[in-house]
Amino acid sequence: MSTDTVRAEGLDRRREQRGWYFYDWACSVYSTSVLTVFLGPYLTSVAKDAADADGFVHPLGIPVRAGSFFAYSVSLSVIVAVLVMPLVGAAADRSGRKKPLLGAAAYVGAAATTAMFFLDGDRYLLGGLLLIVANAAQSVAMMLYNSYLPQIAPPEERDAVSSRGWAFGYAAGSLVLIANLVLYLAHDTFGVSETTAVRICLASAGLWWGAFTLIPLSRLRDRRSGPRTEPTAPGFRQLAATVRHMRRHPLTLSFLLAYLVYNDGIQTVISQASVYGSEELGLGQSTLIAAILLVQVLAVAGALGMGRLARTYGAKRTILGSLVAWTVTLAAGYFLPAGAPVWFFVLAAGIGLVLGGSQALSRSLFSHLVPPGKEAEYFSAYEMSDRGMSWLGPLLFGITYQLTGSYRDAIISLVAFFVIGFVLLARVPVRRAIGDAGNPVPERI
Repeated sequence: MSTDTVRAEGLDRRREQRGWYFYDWACSVYSTSVLTVFLGPYLTSVAKDAADADGFVHPLGIPVRAGSFFAYSVSLSVIVAVLVMPLVGAAADRSGRKKPLLGAAAYVGAAATTAMFFLDGDRYLLGGLLLIVANAAQSVAMMLYNSYLPQIAPPEERDAVSSRGWAFGYAAGSLVLIANLVLYLAHDTFGVSETTAVRICLASAGLWWGAFTLIPLSRLRDRRSGPRTEPTAPGFRQLAATVRHMRRHPLTLSFLLAYLVYNDGIQTVISQASVYGSEELGLGQSTLIAAILLVQVLAVAGALGMGRLARTYGAKRTILGSLVAWTVTLAAGYFLPAGAPVWFFVLAAGIGLVLGGSQALSRSLFSHLVPPGKEAEYFSAYEMSDRGMSWLGPLLFGITYQLTGSYRDAIISLVAFFVIGFVLLARVPVRRAIGDAGNPVPERI
């Protein structure tokens, strides 16, 4: 192969990788502004406006506490995603046409998010439906997006490429969240009510998602990386078929189990940190929102920095180091004094620095363990671990608080996920796992 051909292929690969980064830039705004900050409190307030005298709403005739409606809607969206992801993943691998499926999922999610502008008054059912559609579509699209990684980056580039993707996402989330907070906090200055400001923030995330999705759709290429597979089976049958195939690769399953455990801890810290800050430390809403923004900003540096560490020490060792850092951060959080926002910001900084890198390197390491031609199908299982299986951490957090009455005990209980995840990951022989999956083993992993 001539030097010019190699150079041309390298330029094409870089162009496709840059397009791939931009999907994280497009969709992360939904996760940050919609799910993390604005939709939960707002949809709960809409449900309370529609509630009866006892505080219940009645979707499909089922009595539901208004304060639980958002949580139940998120749970239902996960169930929908778990049913749909294996179907779409197998179809993508079978046909080799991921891009149309990615575009369809992204634009369904973006449209549902944009339509949240019409969520006002007592339209809680509309809000629940849009949340279910948007969240499930986001899960499906992320599964397809992640499955491109082993196709657009050779083994030696994947840690860096995955880390840059996460960094793009956190950068976009920070940028839009700043703009949203300016509008929300100064809504009177802009001549809109507080509820209208929230609706604009929700809709703007959908518009951003849809607009920037055009870039990856213009640059990513469809390709078939393996032999034609059997026709897609419906629902849980396809999920069962995926799991049966994964059983042929027990080391890949071992990594997925380790990831499921420590990622459950990560997701629980993210979701419960604001509760810990408000209830145990007595911090105000403005402090908590500022801390979320700090996490987003530092996660950019953390993702890029840990990507560089992986070049020297390998992805597995770097992830193991991040799990130690998570453990130390939670231990420090246990001793935080109440009413001291400065120390809470220090805790948020620690979370931000390890958050992006932990996620980025886990994605790139898993990409080495996927058999060729099964990328989307296997990443559907990965995405379910990321989004659909993170229930044990919140359960442990809640039970610990119920038994002890202390959020400090509840937050320190999450150390178990990082310790167990560390042990499980340390036991995975990743070089052998990569070879067993039929992939070339990188020099450093």
